Amino acid sequence: MPSQTVMAPSAVAAGSKPTGFPNAPAMPDISSWKSLPVSRYPFLDHPPPTDSPEVKQWISEVAASGIGIPDIAPFKEGDANTGMCDVPENKARIGNDTECWWTCGHCARATDITTCNEKLTWGSSFDDGPAPYTPDLLQFLGGKKLTTTFFVVGSRVVDKPDYLQAMYAAGHQIAVHTWSHWSLTTQTTEEIIAELGWSKKIIKDAIGVTPKYMRPPFGDIDDRVRAISMAMGLTPIIWTTPSQTESFDTFDWSVQEGSQTAEGALAKFNAMLDSATKIDTGFIVLEHDIFESEVSLAMGYFLPAALAHKPAFKIQSIRECIGMPVADVYAETASSKALAPGNGVGGKVTSGAPFSNSSSNSQSDGQGGNTGGSQGGNGGTDTGTGGALLRYPNVGPFAFLVAFVGFIL
Repeated sequence: MPSQTVMAPSAVAAGSKPTGFPNAPAMPDISSWKSLPVSRYPFLDHPPPTDSPEVKQWISEVAASGIGIPDIAPFKEGDANTGMCDVPENKARIGNDTECWWTCGHCARATDITTCNEKLTWGSSFDDGPAPYTPDLLQFLGGKKLTTTFFVVGSRVVDKPDYLQAMYAAGHQIAVHTWSHWSLTTQTTEEIIAELGWSKKIIKDAIGVTPKYMRPPFGDIDDRVRAISMAMGLTPIIWTTPSQTESFDTFDWSVQEGSQTAEGALAKFNAMLDSATKIDTGFIVLEHDIFESEVSLAMGYFLPAALAHKPAFKIQSIRECIGMPVADVYAETASSKALAPGNGVGGKVTSGAPFSNSSSNSQSDGQGGNTGGSQGGNGGTDTGTGGALLRYPNVGPFAFLVAFVGFIL
């Protein structure tokens, strides 16, 4: 269980290299990071503006990438009373194979990564950090000689670059989880580019390399989000969903929300373990490290139960479980500039992605920005079935700082 007083991770020396990655660029010096103006990055947990010089440059690069952006309208966000999948305009689009919306139907493309290569391989991943209890998790993983994939929220690196360096230095894979943790399919194309671009930038500023993988918050992805991600050099990774009723989501988030008890989460976890022995591939598991309850479940039950399971699971980072060399998960050291291949399996899968070079279109109608209420859906993490998302209220910047004052200290 996490300690009452959480200790910051050990400092990583500037110029050092991460474990098992001798060809990595030298670790950046972040000793003066917190003395620099915070305004050099967008606001914490809030969608970045799209009119900055950086975002304009990224928009130009996407346009020049050769990957067409499908003309798919943003989905409508849910609110406290109506889940995203139950919004009438969205409901009519569920199952549309030309959009392949994962959130409400688990539609995956062959370009997504959704499983591990070998049966009984547990692809470990933690979303939403770096956060106050991440150091406890790092200590636990180190003690068990386990590696994981951390999908980090870019804005949460602003005041915790040392946490990110500690994660990377210990040999864990770092990947993109957007800047503000918004539902990407509700955003405009320019907003999505800003979310991914700023996340890539701050990760490189902190650890010296740029990830080649991303996970959309809530698993909220469609063919437009896929195309933008790929145009920005990012391959999507989703957790494994063998069917419409099975998911390798641990539901750790639901305990923090209060939508179910720890006992309920454990019951779902045990059902997940039963599914693991019945599928022919390995599986990618979703956990979180933003709240103490989530880290407690991971350290006190989920991972110990996985380690003790018979037949034995092989617990690895997603990079390892798909057989990817460490150098090839970062842009600066990859042997090829090509996108990492997907292996989309599980749920409803379609073989390709309709990203013709002639279909490029920039969504600029202003729809989809998360400006009020709460998001919700079924199938995406942090939601109940058709329920409202309470985990990250869509509030203004000042209110968000007040609500998360314990997190940012």
